[in-house]
Amino acid sequence: MNRTLPVVRLRVPTDEDAFVWHRVFADPEVMRFHGGRTAELSVYEELTARQRRHDAELGFCLWSVLDDSGDVVGFTGAQPWPHAWGPAGEIEIGWRLGRAHWGLGYASAAASACLERVRAAGVERVVAMVDAENERSIAVTRRLGMRLSERFMTPSSEREGHCYSLEL
Repeated sequence: MNRTLPVVRLRVPTDEDAFVWHRVFADPEVMRFHGGRTAELSVYEELTARQRRHDAELGFCLWSVLDDSGDVVGFTGAQPWPHAWGPAGEIEIGWRLGRAHWGLGYASAAASACLERVRAAGVERVVAMVDAENERSIAVTRRLGMRLSERFMTPSSEREGHCYSLEL
């Protein structure tokens, strides 16, 4: 099924976006594949601050995703893989949206815009780490043209995960 993707805009997250991310991601269903519960506000405050540093230093980050009304609906972006396990040294792309925006093409539109930006920043390859049961995110990786490159067990949750990769 081909459909027109929604218009999204990406911006470097502001201090205020930490509050929005905290609120939007307070839904246990949104956090199902990210530990099952929302993080404290301070985690999102640190995360948005770190993303501003990444943007300044690397030319990419986890950007806030804005819908056509200018409302923040989640994030998408790229950052260096932060763990010793998995694709160390790789640039990981990802996305997380509020449930009200699921199934409408926002993740695909935002992730496509993310790929354009990281390509422009000189990144030659990206990976996406996805829980093996997260069918929605797996579908987004396919729409982006990513290919399954590795299966793994997540050390913290002992769940099966997939690493998808894409040469830019």
